[in-house]
Amino acid sequence: MFAIIQAAGWPIYFLLLTSVIAVALIIERAVALRRAKIVPSGLLATVVTDFRQRGASDDGIKRLNAHSPLGHVFAAGLKNVKNSREVMREAVEEAGRAAAHDLERFLNTLGTIASISPLMGLFGTVVGMIEIFGSATGAGNNPQQLAHGISVALYNTGFGLIIAIPAMIFYRHFRAKVDGFVVEMELQAVKLVELIHGERE
Repeated sequence: MFAIIQAAGWPIYFLLLTSVIAVALIIERAVALRRAKIVPSGLLATVVTDFRQRGASDDGIKRLNAHSPLGHVFAAGLKNVKNSREVMREAVEEAGRAAAHDLERFLNTLGTIASISPLMGLFGTVVGMIEIFGSATGAGNNPQQLAHGISVALYNTGFGLIIAIPAMIFYRHFRAKVDGFVVEMELQAVKLVELIHGERE
């Protein structure tokens, strides 16, 4: 592996740094974007039951707020339970937007890595081509320098694609997960408002 890095020349160090960042982001988002952590099953029924038995206590709202992103949305609604349905719904929507923003954390960075990795590989290719043309002299070509230039060109292009393809796959995957979680939180939040205001059984 070290021999490949040496053969690829100095442009590959930028790609190595990019690959480490991409792997770290993929692991972090895979851990953070778990269904049980974002939209725990049965939370709506638990919140409605507790509200009907005990009302909206400050301690209960505080615990719910720290429970999960969905709990944060529910807590915003329960803070405004004494207000009208419209005010409660607005509070829930604002909390939902904030939760959606938190869920999208680092996704733009991962998408940027997926986009620029091939360009960084192309930069390495250009450096390799410069070395190839620089090896030509009036007396002919230097085979060793010519081979090195080809190595720089090809290894950087390949490595850029190796980073870009998985990064783009995971970016699309995580983006779809976030969109699904946001829709689910919106539906459950609307259901909570309607259940509390007696508009739904």
